Amino acid sequence: MLDEYSAGAILFSVNESSHRIEYLLLHHTSGHWEFPKGNFEFGEDGFETARREIYEETGITEIEFIKDFESQIEYYFRRSDKLFHKRVIFYMARTNTRKVILSTEHDAYAWKEYNEAINQLTHKDAKDLLKEAKGVQNAGSCE
Repeated sequence: MLDEYSAGAILFSVNESSHRIEYLLLHHTSGHWEFPKGNFEFGEDGFETARREIYEETGITEIEFIKDFESQIEYYFRRSDKLFHKRVIFYMARTNTRKVILSTEHDAYAWKEYNEAINQLTHKDAKDLLKEAKGVQNAGSCE
């Protein structure tokens, strides 16, 4: 079994017309909805990886990490008949940039309020991350 390490972020923004928090979801070409994330590159820490991956997958450069949120998920997957154990550290980040320029890994994106986002995310781990992030926001750490 091979290990793989990634980092990503639950990226949110305030909708100017509704004044409500919306989360950025990306539709992967393989069919699932997720948050921006990707593999560590040599010498990067988690924040650097998350920042780079957000840029590579969305074109967004202006982000501010929320210091009170860090969470990790783990899962297994197969690639070329090899089993991988993947660990992904997630942060939460705020942006005022709403324009998204998708990478070739994704074919759609959506800014969604919490209830819509929770329903649109494909995997339980992603839904659990969003619930955890919402809890931090409700506690006032993101205001």
